Amino acid sequence: MIAANASAARPAVPPMGTSVFRARGLTKVYHMGEIDVPALTGVDLDLYLGELVVILGPSGSGKSTLLNILGGLDTATSGSVQFFDHDLTAADQRGLTRFRREHVGFVFQFYNLIPSLTARENVQLVTDLTTRPMPAPEALALVGLSQRLDHFPSQLSGGEQQRVAIARAVAKRPDVLLCDEPTGALDAETGRLVLEALVQVNKELNTTTAIITHNVAIAAIGDRVIHMHSGAIAEVTRNARRVAPSEVEW
Repeated sequence: MIAANASAARPAVPPMGTSVFRARGLTKVYHMGEIDVPALTGVDLDLYLGELVVILGPSGSGKSTLLNILGGLDTATSGSVQFFDHDLTAADQRGLTRFRREHVGFVFQFYNLIPSLTARENVQLVTDLTTRPMPAPEALALVGLSQRLDHFPSQLSGGEQQRVAIARAVAKRPDVLLCDEPTGALDAETGRLVLEALVQVNKELNTTTAIITHNVAIAAIGDRVIHMHSGAIAEVTRNARRVAPSEVEW
């Protein structure tokens, strides 16, 4: 059985502690007819309990592929991924589905909200499928949307819709929150509000959070920055101080 999350107080810059993910030698090759296209080329990576990591790199550097493999949306061509003490590379599709449902929250660039449902109802879709849900109003309050519970997506700004998507992702109390270009479709001011919501979730719930982006400025909000290039990790840096999203300029 996949291990449950441990709850712990989280310092501003957490020490290297419990590995939530441990990836070794990850490769991913896509077969395009007779052509093999490598997306990952031997990635070694650990993500630690309660940290916020920014995975930074240009388009095509392998960021999304790595995130999809960690989240159980895709499988590696070779290499291994462990989630706590569970070997994800040995899991079948049913096991990966259970892993995603019970342990991972996803936030994507596009919000994927159901237009005919209110903010509250969009979040409740997730709470009805999990064993330890957070009430939808509580999840929406966490991202600053207490006054927008009964608004439909068409009545919300782009940033508010993205924050509903974040609330939906965290309402099942995931161990890990994986975010793929969550500010990619937003202007800087709105993007900062979305980043503030992600930082708040990371702080309040101690949720291990990974944000992938091509925006260099966002790197400052993370505990660590994973720099990717051409399917490999080029460098890992650690911020001495996490910058508040309100201070980020791009």
